[in-house]
Amino acid sequence: MPERPSPPDIRLVRNIGIIAHIDAGKTTVSERILFYTGKEHRLGEVHEGTAKMDWMQEEQERGITITAAATTLAWKGHRINLIDTPGHVDFTAEVERSLRVLDGAVVVFDGVHGVEAQSETVWRQANKYRVPRLCFINKLDRGGASFDRSIASIRKRLKATPVAVQMPVGTEREFAGIVDLVDEKSRLWAPDGLGEVFETGAVPEELREEAGRRRLELVAAVGEFDEEVADLFLHDRPVPAGVLAAGIRRATLRLQVAPVLCGAALRNRGIQPLLDAVLAYLPSPPEVEAARGLHPDTNREALRECDPAAPFSALVFKSFSDRHGDLVYLRVYSGQMEENGHVYNPRVKRGERIQQLYRMHAAERERLDGVSAGEIVAAVGLKFAVTGDTLCAKSDPIVFERPRFPETVLSMAIEPKSSADRDRLAEVLMRLAKDDPTFESREDPETGQTIIAGMGELHLEVLKNRMLRDFQVDANVGAPRVSYRQTVGGGGRGEGQFDQEAAGKEHFARVTLEVEPLGEYRGLALEWKVNARFGLNRGFEQAVERGLQDSARSGAGLGYPILGVKARVAATETHEERSSELAFEVASARAFEAAIEQGKRILLEPLMRVEIRTPHAYLGEVLGDLNRRRATILGTELEDAEATLLTATVPLAEMFGYVGTLRSLTQGRASYAMEPTGYQAVPPALAQDLLL
Repeated sequence: MPERPSPPDIRLVRNIGIIAHIDAGKTTVSERILFYTGKEHRLGEVHEGTAKMDWMQEEQERGITITAAATTLAWKGHRINLIDTPGHVDFTAEVERSLRVLDGAVVVFDGVHGVEAQSETVWRQANKYRVPRLCFINKLDRGGASFDRSIASIRKRLKATPVAVQMPVGTEREFAGIVDLVDEKSRLWAPDGLGEVFETGAVPEELREEAGRRRLELVAAVGEFDEEVADLFLHDRPVPAGVLAAGIRRATLRLQVAPVLCGAALRNRGIQPLLDAVLAYLPSPPEVEAARGLHPDTNREALRECDPAAPFSALVFKSFSDRHGDLVYLRVYSGQMEENGHVYNPRVKRGERIQQLYRMHAAERERLDGVSAGEIVAAVGLKFAVTGDTLCAKSDPIVFERPRFPETVLSMAIEPKSSADRDRLAEVLMRLAKDDPTFESREDPETGQTIIAGMGELHLEVLKNRMLRDFQVDANVGAPRVSYRQTVGGGGRGEGQFDQEAAGKEHFARVTLEVEPLGEYRGLALEWKVNARFGLNRGFEQAVERGLQDSARSGAGLGYPILGVKARVAATETHEERSSELAFEVASARAFEAAIEQGKRILLEPLMRVEIRTPHAYLGEVLGDLNRRRATILGTELEDAEATLLTATVPLAEMFGYVGTLRSLTQGRASYAMEPTGYQAVPPALAQDLLL
């Protein structure tokens, strides 16, 4: 029988995510949280392939997180819905869609390296969705780790206001615990054991002066944003722990500060105080601004307060397909829903039935018979819902903003080994595209090959393995290649006409289009001149839009999708009896291709932001190699006495096999990370070869 819980006190719920650069120890932090909250009875280890949250075979084999995994925990009378997200840039969509529905986040930093490339990416994503966050400086037991240097990197590179609410006891191998600067107590862990037990006591004598100074700095920093704390501080009166904690909470929820904690997750230190800080400083669902959306018919703004008595509304933020069916993850913003309940999907204008509801623990499911506002659950039975869809009450509809995802940067050809596998491959590609908003598949109009595209080599490798191993599709896969794009260099005008018989019926339409650069490399913007709408019904208008979008996706005849173009429908011509949606779809596509040709096509290539840490002795060799790769050097910075941090932008086409080159240049002592940062025009000589 499914569980029938009473609706939780929403004030005792926390919806949080763990986000970080790869290898900062994010999943190790999550595994310790599972252990200390009693969710798991043994410690899972990433390096052993036993991490509970890394449940996919691919994750266990590679020792990295690939898909965001959700679980629900109990801590000191509170319910914590936790999502562990990937740290690798190829899977940044998992972070994006998770942060879209979370109320708070814990950002994990490597205590040796501080802020790293993907740290900046996840921080920007959290800023975009206005997610309050805590910072956890991990790995303070490692050689070269520095709590203060890590905080300085947060302040400098993230332009944030970190406030240390803890300080470490001991450094590097001597790291033994923390001092809580709010309640002025120490927490010390035994050198052996699994970290379940720690001793709470007074601040060690040798640290009292430093702790006093750091607490004063904390009070002053919080007082900048909180009147109650500021009043006590300015009048030179003691600031009690409760007053200071409340001030930190208020400033954190307003995104004015980010409390900083410390620990060493692999050595089982610092996790219980981190859980306490989640309860103390991160918001419950009612403390977050009301969810904003639009009424699907009027386009007027609509709000949903986190209230179980309000009309039902939820956002689909993730789906996962396997051989057992589709699992759809929901964040419920308002109202309640029971198993076998009916919901409305405004995108497809259809009702759907939620057959079963589950509380997830990574890959395991716990059956529920209902869900209430503020919860994160998974559902089975939804036939039409995809990532970004809103589900709501039909009597009071709303559409929430969808998560926005980056363009794909790499592609490769895939073809079934036999005709019997062709239909199976097409079905699996559709399921993967439904699950992953950064995965695309299309047919090359020239070769007839199926092309799949994603965010990087690892992303495509994982998707290929899922097809071959999980879905058992027998296919040949080509080598990865860059996903180029097109735009226009100037204005262009084109006319398209469709005047012929098709399927035993006469069809006619004429469309005139004008195009110009949009000013930024994103999507396709469509405008209509007022008189261009005359004589068109809504079906014809939608056909024009479909023709434009289809032509943009196919590259207007050249195969490379089109970005950064504004298209204006200047004129249309209809025939009273012969005009049809088919005719307008084809005519608009032809007009678009002609306008793009006159506007002078420009080929665009993905540009990567690369961050390299190298010993000083090899900096010259690394710079020389980057220059040969058409790099633009953004800067170099002395990170410490031994290493230089180098940042650059480099065309993705020049970065294949870079890991081997960097190892060779630096005797394996340098490391690098990269992420997409936009597009740039391909040099004319190279573009000519690619466009032939």
